Amino acid sequence: MERKTDTMNHTFDAVAFTEIIEQLAEYANSPQAKEKIRNLQPYLDEGELKRNMRDTTQARQMLDLLGTPPLPVMEQIGHIVEKAVLGELLLPEEMEEVGMFLAAVRRMQSYLERGKMHHIPAAFYSDDLYPLTELKEEIERSVRHGRIDDHASGALWGIRKEIRALEEKIKDKADSLLKNNKKYMSEAFVVTRNHRLCLPVKKEYKSRVPGSVIDSSSTGATVFIEPEAVARFQDQREILLVEEDCEERKILYSLMDMIASQETSIKSNLETLAKLDFIFAKGKLSAQMEAREPSINTEGRICLKEARHPLLPPDSNVPLQFEIGGGKRGMIITGPNTGGKTVAIKTVGLFTLMAGCGLHLPCAYGDVAMRNRVLCDIGDGQNLTDNLSTFSAHITNVMDILRRATRDSLVILDELGSGTDPAEGMGIAIAILEQLRLRGCLYLVTTHYPEVKTYAGRHAELISARMAFDRENLRPLYRLEMGKTGDSCALYIAKRLGMPEDMIRTAASEAYGDGGELKKPLEKTREKTLYKTSEKPQERSQEKPLEKSPGRQWPGGLERILVPCIVPIKRKPAAAGPEEGYTRGDSVEVLPKGEIGIVVRPADQTGNVLVQVKREKRLVNQKRLKLKVRASELYPEDYDFSIVFDSVENRKARHQMERKYVGNMEVRAEE
Repeated sequence: MERKTDTMNHTFDAVAFTEIIEQLAEYANSPQAKEKIRNLQPYLDEGELKRNMRDTTQARQMLDLLGTPPLPVMEQIGHIVEKAVLGELLLPEEMEEVGMFLAAVRRMQSYLERGKMHHIPAAFYSDDLYPLTELKEEIERSVRHGRIDDHASGALWGIRKEIRALEEKIKDKADSLLKNNKKYMSEAFVVTRNHRLCLPVKKEYKSRVPGSVIDSSSTGATVFIEPEAVARFQDQREILLVEEDCEERKILYSLMDMIASQETSIKSNLETLAKLDFIFAKGKLSAQMEAREPSINTEGRICLKEARHPLLPPDSNVPLQFEIGGGKRGMIITGPNTGGKTVAIKTVGLFTLMAGCGLHLPCAYGDVAMRNRVLCDIGDGQNLTDNLSTFSAHITNVMDILRRATRDSLVILDELGSGTDPAEGMGIAIAILEQLRLRGCLYLVTTHYPEVKTYAGRHAELISARMAFDRENLRPLYRLEMGKTGDSCALYIAKRLGMPEDMIRTAASEAYGDGGELKKPLEKTREKTLYKTSEKPQERSQEKPLEKSPGRQWPGGLERILVPCIVPIKRKPAAAGPEEGYTRGDSVEVLPKGEIGIVVRPADQTGNVLVQVKREKRLVNQKRLKLKVRASELYPEDYDFSIVFDSVENRKARHQMERKYVGNMEVRAEE
């Protein structure tokens, strides 16, 4: 995946994809999954995108059927394992954290096993999890509540039993001395000073109590004496405490060695759980948005039905109906201010990015084209640091877009040509549209220029659309109407916002002449427009779009910035019938018994086909086979047949060997 650029960051912010990414990251538990989500960007390989989209769909299926998966928090596990491998002594609470992690692995494996019962392919990730039951049980037996348990070893049990007995003797002896020498004491209870049990003796009587002075009070009126009889017991206790510490370290080092020896399996668990965390985060976002899987195409087609922008409140979110592609590559959207044009184009841009990243879309139906770039110019773009006006910022951004745009791009331009003299702005807008048309990319443009609307009518590959406006109630309807052009309705909106009638009449007169009326300004505007153009509307250009050029410049001298291309799946022509031979994955009937099998390997030179029947592989002559269902109808194009034909042991071994070299390990091909 390519490194994220400033241009991509600008686009992500412009269409609110950054906010979607942050929402998605909140559904992940592990730092690995959160990092992967924050680096997420559209896939350029069609096969990789479709695999990731299937993962999202299958995670959503398991969430709907089985509830939330028991994914653990894994922040410190990798660090703890590294410490164990390096020989650094682990604390009991760190050991306990490893034990809890392994318990969570087992729970996650059980969750996925239930997914297998519903025949959900993503549930087979359970085969890549290692519960390490022996290590888990040893940790649980040895460590509890952040300390070494008494029963961790017989020696530790014996030492702690002796310590408890001595502590009882010390307390009984101290209480007895306190009671017998009550008149010499400043307090009626035994105290602890410097980890030693002492009697609180009045200073003037310290010679009456034999023992060692350990401490004194802040006033000096009381001295804390450890009696000689108690001191002997306490010295024995100190020796036992040292023995206890040695035995605890011995247990910890033993557990640490067990953890270090399972480094590969624990790290494999971390990788698999991080991958599942990422997949289920996408599934949770899909559930939260009530979204569904869109179709993916590489033919430049985008079709959205009942599309709801995921960041808008549901009660004010008018669903979008949108379609472009086939012979239509550009769309010119007109309509009133505050009418929803910007929301519409942002929704299309956002959905294109979401689908390109393998995310579900909140719509009734979606068919989205893979795009190598979504390039946007939305907002006023003013930059005080660079001393750019609104118009300058627009042009700077648009020039960068034109340098990068290719046939595989989606370009979104809001209020094209605005921020300068209307006549010159109109001319610049049409020049930019012409460049986009020659690129052959998909592009969406919003505008108020009537000349741009006329330009759209001269080219068959462009389609007009407008945002509907209720003139009777003077309010926008936020509904995109395809194949229609609209006016800006500025006077209507000004009236709705409180502009007096006298001012409205003055504005209409200045805009459309002395006889101008508010009712139908659009017709007059269109009449003026038709006289300005030298080309008749029915004269449509037949010029073909510009093909990809290996050069460094676009026509007109504009520098070309090279960007990556979409990589479609290499599709094999589908076989017409059994006479053209059997392919791997075909469902066949083995005659004469009528057993159902799956083709493992096509026919060899002698006409024998390797068929798997009830987990048994047989060589059967193709004359004894009858085609039931082609593999192309049963499995996706990039389906991994090792799930069907390979053993679990082989798959695990292959997984380890793909990660690193493993000595004395081999994978036998299933034939």
